[in-house]
Amino acid sequence: MSNSTKYIFVTGGVTSSLGKGIISASLAKLLQARGYSATIQKLDPYINIDPGTLNPYEHGECFVTDDGAETDLDLGHYERFLNVATSQANNVTTGRIYQSVIEKERKGEFLGKTVQVIPHITDEIKYRIQLLAKTGDYDIIITEIGGTVGDIESLPYVEAVRQMLWEHENDCIVIHLTLVPYLAAAGELKTKPTQHSVKQLLELGVQPDILCCRTEHELDLTLRKKIAKFCNVSMNAVIESRDAETIYDVPLLMQAEELDKVVLEKLGLPSKSTPNLDNWKNFLTRLKQPTKEVNIGLVGKYVELKDAYKSISESFIHAGVANEARVNVKWIHSEKLTAANIKEELKDLDGILVAPGFGSRGISGKIESVRYARENKVPFFGICLGMQCAVIEFARHVLGYEDAHTTEIAEDSKYPVISMMEEQKSISNLGGTMRLGAYKCQLKPGSKAAIAYNTDLISERHRHRFEFNNEYLEAFEKAGMISTGKNPETGLVEVVEIDNHPWFVGAQFHPEYKSTVANPHPLFVAFIEAAIKNKKK
Repeated sequence: MSNSTKYIFVTGGVTSSLGKGIISASLAKLLQARGYSATIQKLDPYINIDPGTLNPYEHGECFVTDDGAETDLDLGHYERFLNVATSQANNVTTGRIYQSVIEKERKGEFLGKTVQVIPHITDEIKYRIQLLAKTGDYDIIITEIGGTVGDIESLPYVEAVRQMLWEHENDCIVIHLTLVPYLAAAGELKTKPTQHSVKQLLELGVQPDILCCRTEHELDLTLRKKIAKFCNVSMNAVIESRDAETIYDVPLLMQAEELDKVVLEKLGLPSKSTPNLDNWKNFLTRLKQPTKEVNIGLVGKYVELKDAYKSISESFIHAGVANEARVNVKWIHSEKLTAANIKEELKDLDGILVAPGFGSRGISGKIESVRYARENKVPFFGICLGMQCAVIEFARHVLGYEDAHTTEIAEDSKYPVISMMEEQKSISNLGGTMRLGAYKCQLKPGSKAAIAYNTDLISERHRHRFEFNNEYLEAFEKAGMISTGKNPETGLVEVVEIDNHPWFVGAQFHPEYKSTVANPHPLFVAFIEAAIKNKKK
């Protein structure tokens, strides 16, 4: 353990989805603003090796890092708030922990000992928690433990935390996030769920240092005293976490509650400077006082679950602020779109984004959306499968390749304009085997993409198995769909654009993963700008 690194553990009780990720990211933002280098990691108790094989309905979006790790969507919040890239080391699952321990056991590394949850699994967890300190020079590492205290699968993590508190007592603290529900019938807030949750944590040998209480109403002094008394925490360590208008309000709310100050006191660290959050406040002001608005259709097959497109919807917020515009997103289910109803469904939109995804469900609706955007000169942005749909649509309706498709869906298509990448053909496992992580892309000078980025060489993150089939490139370019971005080493087509169109861009990579509050993504900014111009017409 690095002597200089301090550890903050964030646990949750009473119910899941209380916002541990947002609280963790907000605290890290405040500590960063005080001049500390901070990072966050997420420990996920499920047995999948990573969320890459999980259906988005189960777990929301799968976030991809520069080093190609498929991770929890909370890592997206960490990056958007902190403007610092995360990596494989920032997300650990039970599956990965057990896989690692079992591999060591098979190699005989435990010298014939019986392998057990304690010490072997907990040692592996502690090793992973501290690994981040070795990979980067961090003053503070915040570790968010997924799930809720009391879940069977979280027990080894809580035990690892208990051991670390014991082994490094001056360097570790625990923040417990809990719920103080409002009972309308009684007309009051109830602290009992919080008391029970803390009691459960105490039974596991962990005393929280700070309580973050999620609530819809103000926690008055009487309630704070009561919670402090019953849960053995000091009064100033009972932090109110009120429902906020946007997630971007949370750092300022936490600052008002002095969460960062209490944390530094508990860790015995100097408070350095007062946090300067002027840029953040400026972002919030512009977010809440837009001078114009624009309607964007997000066409996808998981639209019932907004978390499935978390990075895209946040990128819209960042790009909207950059353009001083409110972006109203209309969530459109691609399965429900047909040639007959497409006009009616898309008629009020200033821009259309066709979302990424896998598989055949809803693909014809995506292709119809592309056609509508292309023929009606509506600004269009296609990401990953959205870009591939643009290629298929162009092949069918401009080049006249009626049977054109992707081999992901139609293996025997006469015109496989999207086909499997060579290096993917021999792979039978689905987990972690796609083209993943950051790759370079050379942009064509003067193209829409190059103008947006204001540079010709970029690096973006990928998550795909299929690609533009270069055998057809010449035919496409003759007809007006140009490849304006290519991987300099493999010649893989990364960006396609249509010449005689106000703004039509398809990207094989996922730009949404890199958009942050401090650096809104250039393609999203340009897309929203084009949509605003289109609206004026």
